[in-house]
Amino acid sequence: MAAVAVVLVVAAITIVVGRRRALPAPPSTPELPASPVSPAEPVPSAAAAPTEVVAEPAPQPVAVETPEPPSSRLARLRRRLSASNNPFARGLLGLLSADRLDAEAWEDLEATLITADLGVGPTDELITALRRELSIDGTSDPAKAKDVLRRELLRLVGTDADRSLRVTGAGGLPGVVLVVGVNGTGKTTTIGKLSRVLVADGHSVVLAAADTFRAAAADQLQTWASRVGVPVVRGPEGGDPASVAFDAVEKGLSEGVDVVVVDTAGRLHTKTGLMDELGKIKRVIERKAPVTEVLLVIDATTGQNGLAQARVFAEVVDVTGIVLSKLDGSAKGGIVVPVQRELGVPVKLIGLGEGPDDLAPFEPEGFVDALLAES
Repeated sequence: MAAVAVVLVVAAITIVVGRRRALPAPPSTPELPASPVSPAEPVPSAAAAPTEVVAEPAPQPVAVETPEPPSSRLARLRRRLSASNNPFARGLLGLLSADRLDAEAWEDLEATLITADLGVGPTDELITALRRELSIDGTSDPAKAKDVLRRELLRLVGTDADRSLRVTGAGGLPGVVLVVGVNGTGKTTTIGKLSRVLVADGHSVVLAAADTFRAAAADQLQTWASRVGVPVVRGPEGGDPASVAFDAVEKGLSEGVDVVVVDTAGRLHTKTGLMDELGKIKRVIERKAPVTEVLLVIDATTGQNGLAQARVFAEVVDVTGIVLSKLDGSAKGGIVVPVQRELGVPVKLIGLGEGPDDLAPFEPEGFVDALLAES
């Protein structure tokens, strides 16, 4: 019996072992290959967000504009200086429409002319000439009155002055235009518009951003220049303005351009040190090329205050021409006469509005005819 029991146990063990060997082996878990890590690169943490690389858009070229020819710009003068907008024109046309030119009418006209910044002296001259030519008893022919008024206004404004811009130098040198004026006259904007006038006339131009004290001045000038494809020489903010002007003239010489236009800081005319610096800029420029034109920008809406500015600037630099900015509906217009008499130099350019081509050569006939236009 014991032998039988042993035989049964051995048989059972054999059967169990055989079944285990017959079962398939369990699948092994595959091992993922380790990512190679460069020893020079840090391993990003699991929580770090992936960096998104965004391509920078290519800069778009600025479209170069074709400025309006200066000869066509005065077509807008009649509308801008019409009697509906301008007190000077309203006073003149009031004289023409009066039924009787009595003492009160003459007094009203005199007050209007003085208020319009014509000045006491020119007003007396105009009133005297009109009273002499027109009927003193209070009756007048409107057509005759208008003709006399036009003739006397042209005499006051002046028709013989040379109002051309000297924008080319002699002996192959570029012309150098120095533009000066106090803060707020629209000087930098005027220079931008002047560059359009010069380009429209076929000149090659370089601008000098020598107003290094006003942070936005150089950027403003750059914007204007890019619209007509004109280069700008600029320096660091707060840098030496004379150095910027010198470099611009040097660039003009090396590239053979026709004219270099120099912007200056809108310096207050009461600041003696700043005025001395303006004189320095002119002297430094003339080491390279003569300054052919010094334009003084005056805000036409400031009236008689513009005369005070003109006097001080004329003592520092030889002003050769005047630019009257903002000579539109808000201006009085009469300042043209006394400012020319004060400096002995002509008004050469007038700003007619805020448009890019609203800077035009000053023409006495067009100016007077616009003042006397009925609408």
